[in-house]
Amino acid sequence: MNHFYEQTKERMIRYAKVDTQSANGTDAVPTTAKQFDLAYMLKDELIRIGVSDVWLDEEKCVVYGTIPANTEGARPVGYIAHMDTAPDASGTNVRPWVFENYDGSDIVLNKEQNIVMKTADFPNLLNYIGQDLILTDGTTLLGGDDKASIAAIMTMAEYYHDHPEAKHGVIALAFTPDEEVGGLARDLDLERFASPTAYTLDGDWLGYYEDETFNASAAKVTIKGISVHTGTAKGIMKNAVDIGVEFASALPAFEKPQYTEGREGFFHLISFSGTCEHTELQLIIRDHSLEQFLIREEYLKKITASLNDKYGAETVTVSFTEQYRSMKEVIDQVPYMIEYLKQAITDCGIEPKSLAFRGGTDGSALSHRGLPCPNLSAGYENAHGRFEYVPIQSMVKNVEILIRLNELYCR
Repeated sequence: MNHFYEQTKERMIRYAKVDTQSANGTDAVPTTAKQFDLAYMLKDELIRIGVSDVWLDEEKCVVYGTIPANTEGARPVGYIAHMDTAPDASGTNVRPWVFENYDGSDIVLNKEQNIVMKTADFPNLLNYIGQDLILTDGTTLLGGDDKASIAAIMTMAEYYHDHPEAKHGVIALAFTPDEEVGGLARDLDLERFASPTAYTLDGDWLGYYEDETFNASAAKVTIKGISVHTGTAKGIMKNAVDIGVEFASALPAFEKPQYTEGREGFFHLISFSGTCEHTELQLIIRDHSLEQFLIREEYLKKITASLNDKYGAETVTVSFTEQYRSMKEVIDQVPYMIEYLKQAITDCGIEPKSLAFRGGTDGSALSHRGLPCPNLSAGYENAHGRFEYVPIQSMVKNVEILIRLNELYCR
């Protein structure tokens, strides 16, 4: 598999140098035009390695391709990865380099700026002693989230070009924008995508898979107050800021992200702004259990009703925006997807591990659009920051897992 090593390394480094950082707070599609730079690169590369039906949506910035089946009766399968990198750290002028045969020491990323990645701060480094790590110079993120996945998928595709005898069914490929800013692959054309099922590749820790995510909504609380001169305010003033504080204080004290883990849900107050006359609170609501999630939404409605009883009708309003729903109820209807995935991971010498993901994936939204889509981790570490790295051996292993998974779909 040394060939996979060189291919994934070269691809990861080349893709990392392309700035594809997405942006919050814009209605543009994609949110940044520079994501097209990688999209065009992938389009040309897919054509070069013989993938069929290659197409770039010039409006939505989604790249498609299909590897036709060479085995009769094989189930089709698809793979999806996102092209953008997170807004949390700079993605401009990324300078990737390789630490070969990592020895377990602290890593000097940038001598001039004294930027050091210490094992005391990042103990997961010690899991990769003897492996080869792609790192940054400490001034930018790397973009392994999710370019390590793209490198693995593209290397898999090239493998089938070079080995036409390897058995597989239809393999659909897609690369999407704006995952890091909540895009949720909303512009993926399911009719063009050539498989009724798929896997996203996104996440750290090689060998982990996810078939369950949070249910998620955003809540907006709006409070209307009455402002008068403070000297004559008694019995008249209705301070929207005070009412907002009262609303926030009614949230369960320990059902917040900083106090929860595992399958525990939470309320998270992400912003609070206002004046005496008008105040707004922005919250997110998360729970793995749909039943408990709906109870959480009802709880916010009860706080609203209680405050309106106290301060007057329509003083407080709350509205909800669905963000995503857990994929589990959809994935459970196609159990072979997880059976095959666990078998492929095991057959490649790794113990498969699953967790109820405390977040969402593009697969959450795609599953509820009719494309069952669990997630396979990509193997990167410390995503969204200057200390991100990708073990090359993890990308190689993911290529092996994908090839084995395709073989299982030939059953």
